[in-house]
Amino acid sequence: MPDPKGGSMYQDGRSRAPMPARAAPEPRTGAAPAGSSLLFLREEEIRLAQDLLFFAYRDFTNAADVILTELGLGRAHHRALHYIGRNPAISVSELLAILRITKQSLARVLNALVEQGLVAQTPGRADRRQRLLSLTPDGQALERRLFERQRELLAAAFREAGGAAVDGFRRVMRGIMDEAALAYVDRSAESPSPLRGEGQGGGGADARFGNDRH
Repeated sequence: MPDPKGGSMYQDGRSRAPMPARAAPEPRTGAAPAGSSLLFLREEEIRLAQDLLFFAYRDFTNAADVILTELGLGRAHHRALHYIGRNPAISVSELLAILRITKQSLARVLNALVEQGLVAQTPGRADRRQRLLSLTPDGQALERRLFERQRELLAAAFREAGGAAVDGFRRVMRGIMDEAALAYVDRSAESPSPLRGEGQGGGGADARFGNDRH
């Protein structure tokens, strides 16, 4: 039986205290349905990521291919120009460790770059058997042309995606790379010209990338 004060009444006429109001559940802010945060780990999403990586690499490298083709060069030559330019006086052993190609393959690449006057070789100061690689003025100019073509593509993509997406992109790229690559990238971020191994008591770049001297 209803009570005029808002409660209810027992059958014998005694008043029953009103029941306390139940608090409404607090809204869940930012909470996603269970399992939805792992949807990007489904096979179809991973395969889509592969597609994105393959197509992005294709178009990113194509931006420079036109210039390289004119000179009879290829992507292996471009990679060598890039890392030699980023690391003046890099040793052949360091470059081998970064590129992870065979000595024979690198020899063919370097021979072509030296013959075209794009790369210069000098003996090491501490070890005359060591060959140190640097870009010549012509090599620097070519590397800059290639960089500008690819910078246009990356800059446009970065602007469209925004800062948060660019940060996420870098985190994904870092998650794919191994420890040696991460160490190189971190050093490059700290200094545009990472310290070379020579004169560092064996604890420099040669020690980080392997001690073979070629």
